[in-house]
Amino acid sequence: MSGVLAVLEQRDAKLHKMSLEALAAAQQFGEELGLPVFVAVLGAEIPELAGYRADKIHVLEHELLKEYTPDAYSIALKQLVEKHQPKYVIFPHTYQVRDFAPKLATAMERVLVSDVVGHRVENGALVLVRQLFQGKINADIRFDGDAPYFASIQAGAFRADKLKAGSAAVEKMTPELNASQIRTKPLELFRESARAVDLTAAEIIVSVGRGIKEAENIPVVQKLAEALGAELAASRPICDNGWLPMERQVGSSGQTVSPKMYVAVGISGAIQHLVGMKGAKTIVAINKDPEAPIFEVADYGIVGDLFQVVPAIIEALGK
Repeated sequence: MSGVLAVLEQRDAKLHKMSLEALAAAQQFGEELGLPVFVAVLGAEIPELAGYRADKIHVLEHELLKEYTPDAYSIALKQLVEKHQPKYVIFPHTYQVRDFAPKLATAMERVLVSDVVGHRVENGALVLVRQLFQGKINADIRFDGDAPYFASIQAGAFRADKLKAGSAAVEKMTPELNASQIRTKPLELFRESARAVDLTAAEIIVSVGRGIKEAENIPVVQKLAEALGAELAASRPICDNGWLPMERQVGSSGQTVSPKMYVAVGISGAIQHLVGMKGAKTIVAINKDPEAPIFEVADYGIVGDLFQVVPAIIEALGK
C-alpha cells in the first residue's frame, strides 16, 4: 500500500461526523506527499462510502466487530496494517479512537501522535502540529524510525466540506478473530437525552466566556445574539457555574458546531473550547487580551473591552 490510510469510525452503518474530517486530512496529506489514499472501516454493517475519492476502501467485516471492543478493533486493524504496509495511518480523534488507537500503536511498537491540529510537508516528510498547555504552545512533531506512523486528527482541524469527490474500489477482508481474544463484554450503549437546543443546526452563534465576569452580565451578550438572529452559546466555565444551561456549551465536553459565523465574546480560546468551534466558516473574536489563543483561529479580531465593544456593535447593527 505505502500510502495514507484513513480509519473511519461508524455506528449502525452511519459514519461519525469526525470521520469525514479525518478523510479530508488523509486526502490532503496524500496530495501533498504524492501518496495514494486508502480507507478502512470496521463492523458488521458498513456505511455507504460512495462519492469520496480514494484509491481503495478496505472493509473489515466480522461478527466480533459488530459491537465495538478495543481488543477486536486493534487486532483487526493490526492485521490490515501488516498486510498492506501504509506509511501513515490517520484516525479521527474520537473517544473510541482514544480507547483503541494507543493499544494498536503499542502492539506495533510505534507511538500515536494524538490531537493533531495542523501540518506541513518538509523534505518530503509530514510534520504534524499539536497544542500544549491548553493551546498556549504549538509543537512540531516529526516521525522517527520506520513506518507505519499513527496520528489522530482533532475535531475541526480539517474541513469535511473540503473532501474531494470521486469513487473507490471496495475490498472486503475478514480478520482472524475469536471470542477468547475479546476481554471486554459490551453492555447497553449509553444514549444522551435529547437536547432542547441543537447548536449544530445554528447558522450564527454568539458564544460567551469568562470575560463576562458574572451571570448578571449575560444579557449584554444575549442582546448581541438577538441582534444577529443567533443562538447563544458558552464556554465550559459559564455552564459549570450554572450561568447558562449545559446544553449551550461548546467544546470537547459540549457540542461541536460549524456555523456560518461564530462570535466568541470574552473567550480566551483554550483547546477544549477550540475543538468545538474551529469548523465555523467565519470566526469573530472579541477579547481584551491581544495574546489570547482565540485570535490564532479568528478570521476577524477585536481587541477591546467587551462591555464597550458589544454595545457599539449592537448600536451599529440597529442603524
